Amino acid sequence: MAHEHGTPVLRDLTPAFRWAVVLNSGFVLIEAGFGFSTGSLALLADAAHELTDVAGLLMAWGAATLLRRRPTPRHTYGLGRATILAALGNAIAILVGVGAIVWEAIQRFGEPTPVVAGTVLWVAAVGIAVNAATAVLFLRDRHTDLNARGVFQHMAADAAVSVGVVVSAVIILATGWFVVDPLTAIVVSILIGWSTFDLLRSAIHLSLDGVPLELDKAAVERWLRALPGVSDAHDLHIWSLSTTSIALTVHLVMPDGSTGNDFLDQVADELEHGFNIRHSTIQIENGSGSACRLASPEVP
Repeated sequence: MAHEHGTPVLRDLTPAFRWAVVLNSGFVLIEAGFGFSTGSLALLADAAHELTDVAGLLMAWGAATLLRRRPTPRHTYGLGRATILAALGNAIAILVGVGAIVWEAIQRFGEPTPVVAGTVLWVAAVGIAVNAATAVLFLRDRHTDLNARGVFQHMAADAAVSVGVVVSAVIILATGWFVVDPLTAIVVSILIGWSTFDLLRSAIHLSLDGVPLELDKAAVERWLRALPGVSDAHDLHIWSLSTTSIALTVHLVMPDGSTGNDFLDQVADELEHGFNIRHSTIQIENGSGSACRLASPEVP
């Protein structure tokens, strides 16, 4: 068997999470206070969404902490799967918040509530700065870590909501049309909801042990079959141990037998560097491989 050689170096996101929680918690208090005093639905909606972000940040932070814990006899792969669950939770939180905002906005269409547009504009502008700064903290990791991507998308969504609030405030100042406030909330919420479905789909896919979407299983199988001395490969499984670690198991048929640990080490290293598969378990079979009950067809 070939096992993971060394622990992959992961960037410690603790400072990013710490700053994100402090910034967003403070802004929730400020925005909610001005939202109630001005009567702005868009501002209150943004504050409510910021509150779910704080909860999402704490959840993602906890998952990132669990990811760094070593495996135990009870959890032999460690607790990295928590990062996938955190990404799923963030996606659900965004969609729930969107639904609540749209529902409240629809209720206000009948009686548009007057708002102090000038105050709303400046508070929302601060919101853009806070949310954008928070998103930047996770910008670097969003392509390699679904948990970080969930946080980044949540923060970017809040920044978009704040932009919508600014736009509606400017229009209200220019026209006096208070109906723009709930209308803007609905438009921005729909856009955010639409962009969140990809995050939700990816998180559900990984939580069900699906092959990571960025990885081509057929390409991995072709590469394994082309290895020197390998006549066949079967029982290939690829799944995510966390949002940053991919695992693989496979049976390789080698009629002349394996060349030993050097071959297994080389395959494991090349899987890591070529496909980002950091944990591989390889079973070598001599002969034709037809005796293996998992050879063909594949296990459903």
